[in-house]
Amino acid sequence: MAVRELLRKQANLITRSQALACGLTAAALRHKLRSGGPWTAVLPGVYVLGSGELTAAQRETAAVLYAGRRCVVTGLAALRQHGVAVPISDVVDVLIPESMKRRSVEYVHVRRTRKLPNTLWRVGGIPYAPVARAVTDAVWGKADARAVTAPVASAVQRGRCTVQELAAELRAGPKQGSAALRAALAEVAEGIRSVTEADLRRLVKTSGLPEPMYNPTLFVGEEFLASPDAWWPDAGVAVEVDSREWHLSPADWERTQVRHARMSAHGIIVLHYAPRRIRSNSAYVVDEIGKALQAGRGRGPLPIRAIPAR
Repeated sequence: MAVRELLRKQANLITRSQALACGLTAAALRHKLRSGGPWTAVLPGVYVLGSGELTAAQRETAAVLYAGRRCVVTGLAALRQHGVAVPISDVVDVLIPESMKRRSVEYVHVRRTRKLPNTLWRVGGIPYAPVARAVTDAVWGKADARAVTAPVASAVQRGRCTVQELAAELRAGPKQGSAALRAALAEVAEGIRSVTEADLRRLVKTSGLPEPMYNPTLFVGEEFLASPDAWWPDAGVAVEVDSREWHLSPADWERTQVRHARMSAHGIIVLHYAPRRIRSNSAYVVDEIGKALQAGRGRGPLPIRAIPAR
């Protein structure tokens, strides 16, 4: 009965020590783990009732059972629980105290640390790191700028953490391996909300184009007008990066068209680019933006007020 209740609470998972503490003998445990038996070993000393692929929740539960009571799930697995858009991965990152002796095994990536999070987010009894810590753990040491920017921008854009919280985690961590994260944080602090917008920012910086405002809020008098991805106030030019991430339905696309028409009606030159076009045809994009800026400056500034992104 105790074994059954424990399995129910732990997503049909149990450890060797738990099974023995519940009264199973070593012989009974071996019988359950026999070929074709009711239990299957999924990690060293961790067993699941049944067989087949584990669910994401079971992988995370098994990782915690393997790593021990003081561990904390972090990285991409934690970010998924917090509702941050991240790539699908079977890897589960877990933090453990520096004094503990546990090794990475199978899909469990063990990280020993002197600084465990003070505040935890618990789902189904599993402890998850706060968003800012999970983001930094997910990207630390990576050199791919786009892979680093994606979770940073998503976490901030979805309101799961602030730039200040990420900056605090950055300061608390080692400097080695933090270069790409520092660059991504600088981009997000300037208003960048996605990987595609970061691509646009990098293109602008390397092209010689003047720096725009990113994701400002535009007003005509006291009336809200729009919040374009990039805005050159002296020329009245706006750029929108039409990523599928933000335009998944006809209603989303219709809102984009309405926003375009509203800006155009107030004299704004609106340019639209697909993410692939920014990456694969950058010279054309730079030339087109440059010509639009020249045309806009030739007519003088527009009576539009811009509030920087926060």
